[in-house]
Amino acid sequence: MPELPEVEVARQSVASRIVGSTVQAVQLGKPLRWPLQIEAKHLVGRRIVAVGRRGKYLLFHMNEGVLLVHLGMSGSIRFADALPPAGVHDHFTLSTTQGLLRLHDPRRFGAVVYSAALDHAPATTLLSHLGVEPLSLDFDEATFVKAMRGKKTAIKQVLLAGQLVVGVGNIYACEVLFLAGIHPATRADKVALYRLRALHAAIKSVLSAAVAAGGSTLRDFSDANGEAGHFQAHARVYGREGLACLSCGAPVLRMVQGQRSTYFCGSCQRG
Repeated sequence: MPELPEVEVARQSVASRIVGSTVQAVQLGKPLRWPLQIEAKHLVGRRIVAVGRRGKYLLFHMNEGVLLVHLGMSGSIRFADALPPAGVHDHFTLSTTQGLLRLHDPRRFGAVVYSAALDHAPATTLLSHLGVEPLSLDFDEATFVKAMRGKKTAIKQVLLAGQLVVGVGNIYACEVLFLAGIHPATRADKVALYRLRALHAAIKSVLSAAVAAGGSTLRDFSDANGEAGHFQAHARVYGREGLACLSCGAPVLRMVQGQRSTYFCGSCQRG
């Protein structure tokens, strides 16, 4: 699943190229997770003025309204002067005066949703529950620690829920917990203060490094130019079951939490 770094990489790769363009046509494929919420023809003539991100949503701001794009489990966007005819897994194509924007989503868990504004439904429904942005100044240590100490569930599950801090998906949750020396199954309210502080710092550093590396490409992800990410090559525990821990040499372990694989070092992560 594309996580926050991948979505941010997608945003960066398309923003400067599509901003200022005018929508000329819209082509829809098979239905996605949620309906578009507007007749496609009504988007024609609107101008794209900015491309933002909230959590794992791309936000294409227009002079009237905003398109919220979610990549789902296996989606990616492409932007180019010309693209081949839409294939069976291409479900949304926006033709603009500066190129074609296309959502490719084999599993169709993604979505393109129109909202009149971010403070109107359906945007409020989709975004209002999201936690703080981890790469923003709003992600302060004291608030994070206090919120974690109020949670009585496994700390990895708290991270994945996205209600305290948004966008720390499975890959990056494994990595930040390793750096902080925290066992993924430890209850959040039982983690030592110094480890929670280390976790806060790890979230910022790992996600920043992942964005700089173009995100992680495990199966499907590529940016809007078709370029794969490379952060997975630097993973310390994710996907390394049975291999030696890069810190202590003990074998990396795997367990299942909430139907997702969790990778960790039983020696390094005791907190």
